[in-house]
Amino acid sequence: MVIGSGLAGLSAALRIAAHRDVVIVTKGRLGEGSTSWAQGGIAAAVGPGDTVQAHATDTLVAGAGLADASAAEAVCADAPGVIADLAALGVEFDHDRGRIALAREGAHSLPRVAHAGGDATGRHVIAALALRARRHARIAIIEHRRVEDVLVDERGVHGVRLADGGTIPADRVVLATGGSGHLFARTTNPHGATADGPALARRAGAALVDMEMVQFHPTALAAGPSPLALVSEAVRGAGGMLYDCNGEPVMAGVHPMGDLGPRDVVARAVVRRARETGREVVMSLAHLDPDRVHSRFPEVAALCASHGIDLARDPVPVTPAAHYCMGGALTDLDGRTTVPGLWAVGECAGTGLHGANRLASNGLLEAAVLGRRAADDVASGGRSPADGPRTDPARFTPGEADGDEVRGAIGRIMWRGCGLERDGTGLAGALDALDALPRPADAQAAGLLEIARLTTHAALAREESRGAHFRSDFPDPDPAQAHRTCWAGDTPTAVPSIDLTEVA
Repeated sequence: MVIGSGLAGLSAALRIAAHRDVVIVTKGRLGEGSTSWAQGGIAAAVGPGDTVQAHATDTLVAGAGLADASAAEAVCADAPGVIADLAALGVEFDHDRGRIALAREGAHSLPRVAHAGGDATGRHVIAALALRARRHARIAIIEHRRVEDVLVDERGVHGVRLADGGTIPADRVVLATGGSGHLFARTTNPHGATADGPALARRAGAALVDMEMVQFHPTALAAGPSPLALVSEAVRGAGGMLYDCNGEPVMAGVHPMGDLGPRDVVARAVVRRARETGREVVMSLAHLDPDRVHSRFPEVAALCASHGIDLARDPVPVTPAAHYCMGGALTDLDGRTTVPGLWAVGECAGTGLHGANRLASNGLLEAAVLGRRAADDVASGGRSPADGPRTDPARFTPGEADGDEVRGAIGRIMWRGCGLERDGTGLAGALDALDALPRPADAQAAGLLEIARLTTHAALAREESRGAHFRSDFPDPDPAQAHRTCWAGDTPTAVPSIDLTEVA
């Protein structure tokens, strides 16, 4: 069984189905989710002068000392193959002079981001994979049904319980549920990004990791309610520049790569300049050819136009917003969690690839690579190890509070106390506020609340600043804390040196 139907889930399901029957359970329509919203593309060393090692190095540098070198090398090595496989499945990548067109994005040393439909890469990828899944004889699809629990016993996974009370037996379950952006009041993620995967993994007794590492994208469109429209990093890669209300460049003297600096650096610069001036920071592309801007970024242009903004000519107001959670269920490079029979892939997993800060366009890449690797492990009959760090499966007692009200309160508390810039006082206050919330009646809201608590605990425990995690009371990195933090319960430990590839 695969839970979720974005790029990670569909990649896994299609590859498993070459060997055995598979069921996809998705709480929305097939392919609905964050992948279809992805604008930038998929990073891969397929251009002239580029190498897998250069891609891996950029990944490690962006990860600010927490990215796992073996994960970076393995995923970046698989990247060219992912591009070829997706093209074979029907994804029509953009081309320039007979070669795949490559964009440069923040913290990349070279142009290496393959894209489709200009800035509609995610939509093109999902359309191709969803069509293949619907036509596959060995894939059964259950839409608009939510999984409430992964059922486990002393031997591991044996099925799932649905929110409507039904159960489905399965001895191999792959979590591919996407992100957790709706932990925060401001996010670029679709409404379904409610931390379902980490919550399901924790309820099943699996260890989580890197929960404090939440990436805030520096350039969400500062217009309309959350979720906010994303102004892709590729827009800055094409020459878009950030200015304050006085016309001063925001990134001048802040980072050697300027507007293409790492996302955490740019996001903090944007929010600080907005605070200093009392006005939103804007992005300008007025110095570029307007026809080329509109043809390269049709999705962003349309989103801006819906708010009366011409992307090519007008100042575009931007603000940081929660975009990607680097943490999730602790896995190895085959997607195995610490619970036998349970895998996790995509944004709900913590492989160590992203460390403290995800490199642009490595998200879709990791989803595709880990989806494939987990599928091969599942199809070969592998099961996760029984001797990894586990806790007793958590059982959240339902209450009577309205789930939507609790979710709204969680977002406000987390944005205020556990957002882009944090400190001990604000984090402690956020924990108190979360603990004071009434217990929601539905398991999804209860899971979001549990992951909010754990994320805040993790941010409070890391008394340093590193990558996306910035503590104003501990503004510098601490070499003694240059390790990933694992949570198998409510007590943090360093990620254990266990071999998750050992078969139980």
